[in-house]
Amino acid sequence: MIELRTPISDEVIKSVNVGDMVYISGYIFCGRDAALPKVVKMTQNETDTGLTADMNGGVIFHTAVSLAGVGPTSSNKLEIESSIEPLSKAGIKLHLGKGALHKETIRALDENNAVYAVIPPVTALLGDKTIEQKLVAFPELGMEAFYRLKVERYPAIIAVAHGRSIY
Repeated sequence: MIELRTPISDEVIKSVNVGDMVYISGYIFCGRDAALPKVVKMTQNETDTGLTADMNGGVIFHTAVSLAGVGPTSSNKLEIESSIEPLSKAGIKLHLGKGALHKETIRALDENNAVYAVIPPVTALLGDKTIEQKLVAFPELGMEAFYRLKVERYPAIIAVAHGRSIY
């Protein structure tokens, strides 16, 4: 197992490969269909009130945050997958979710020295590894708002790295 701690450096991303099992610790962002297009727009319009700086070396987990906990949603939904390239350009180093990605997205991850990892849908396990949570943006979206979590040893498998995919 490879231990990853946020913020994640370019050198660390270059060292991971498809199939590597990792533990993710530190602060991560959570967003899905409703929030991620808004976050992309904020970063592109420079109206992010410091959000982009926080994203440098960061992780985005494709999930909603609810009382039931967190668990991955499908990363290949249009609203989510189309956020991967611009958020990688904004500094995100690891996108975390489930499902296969399109070839164009795999190429964009490679061009931006970012990776994609899949996480098992084990909400109970992740609840024990979530130390704190904070609403960051879009409270009107309820559980689909944009959150920041502090996590300890979230388990994942690198599914896309350096132009290669596990799928």
